[in-house]
Amino acid sequence: MTPDNVRTKQVTVVGGARSGRAVAQLLAEAGAEVFLTEQGPPTEGLEATLDAAGVEYEFGGHTTRAIEADFFVLSPGVPTQSNIVQQAQRAGLSIYSEIEVASWFCEAPIVAITGTNGKTTTTSLTGHVFRQALAEASGREAIVAGNIGYPFSDYVMDAGPEDVVVLEVSSFQLDHVDTFHPAVSVILNITPDHLDRYDHDFNAYAQAKFNIFRNQGTGDVVVYNRDDDLVRDYVTWAAEEQRMRPLGFTLTDEPGPGAYLQDDRIFLRIEDGEPLMQRDELALRGRHNLYNSLAAAVSARVMEVERDVIRESLAGFEGVPHRLEEIRTVDGVLYVNDSKATNVNAVWYALESFDRPVVLIAGGRDKGNDYTDLKPLVRKGVRAVVAMGESAEKVYEELGAEAEERGKARSMEEALNLAQGFAESGDAVLLSPACSSFDMYENYEERGDIFRRLVKTLL
Repeated sequence: MTPDNVRTKQVTVVGGARSGRAVAQLLAEAGAEVFLTEQGPPTEGLEATLDAAGVEYEFGGHTTRAIEADFFVLSPGVPTQSNIVQQAQRAGLSIYSEIEVASWFCEAPIVAITGTNGKTTTTSLTGHVFRQALAEASGREAIVAGNIGYPFSDYVMDAGPEDVVVLEVSSFQLDHVDTFHPAVSVILNITPDHLDRYDHDFNAYAQAKFNIFRNQGTGDVVVYNRDDDLVRDYVTWAAEEQRMRPLGFTLTDEPGPGAYLQDDRIFLRIEDGEPLMQRDELALRGRHNLYNSLAAAVSARVMEVERDVIRESLAGFEGVPHRLEEIRTVDGVLYVNDSKATNVNAVWYALESFDRPVVLIAGGRDKGNDYTDLKPLVRKGVRAVVAMGESAEKVYEELGAEAEERGKARSMEEALNLAQGFAESGDAVLLSPACSSFDMYENYEERGDIFRRLVKTLL
């Protein structure tokens, strides 16, 4: 599909959240006849926004009007299994994701980043590197968008050929891509998550992630985690089949194309094998953030960002909200907001990064979590577990039993009070839920914001 083709089309956008609203406006501006359908009520101001864009709409359910279209565009929150999408498939309609549609309008090269964990940090970090690199280049810009919270469709028309677009892309956004074609694709890791959207089939979830490079070929680059067996094996096979250039990153000292660690020094081996910087110079701590930093470094270097800019950017990055965000220290106790840790693997990385005792606040809406891998880390380094949310009982029984102390809370305020009571000087109180936030909050941002606000009131 091209922007010229869009002018003649009737399009149904399913979902009225940020991405749905943005792509509806983009398509309407391009001349399409757009109809937006949303199962729930409209958010404040949405109807006025759609009216101004000339977009027709319905809220509170899907009618047969939605099927009167040439193709469907899905917001990431809309499952393929939903009735309206199934009807569209039976009617033979093409179904696209919001990032697919936005990419039709994109003139800039795209660096697209996915993975089960670390996407937001790596995207923010990579965007920071490019912004530093382009700071002195008049008229050039690094645009950071996608699953990070800024719909691609809102920014794509601002991106010219000399700019760079850095996108965080989720499996949901990759489910319905057709021609989406990044110049550089990045795969950080793949572990079980969101399996309810994939009929509890891990392979289907992994294949959605691998869609990130399905249209890459000669001249394109895939940056991948050499230490993730699934990712390494699939990328190695696909790179040979599709003739794209694979560049790996690893925490081993085994030299190879990409980046590796040797004697606590980071080496980039793109055009040479010279050291980039010392590991302890990185702004972000923890093993997981070392992976994220290596991925960002390789991605920037293959896009011709100078090594000194990469080094300075990785050393000066301040992190992202809700991801191991240090709030303040009270009576010798460090309070850390890791609300974005919505799965077990993310909590594993968080706990692994601390060299002090931790009081862990966890729980929320469970996604079928298996806490087995966390238990050794809890036994080793967690002083107490405070369980909250719908999964409080499960977290209390499975993780709490592995700690010295445990408690259950009915609110974030109660959880924080319990955690403060358990903590001793030199400890860290860590909100790292391992669960989604939808039992108590609109999203993980609201959960983290409330935690942050409460921490700032502690005496």
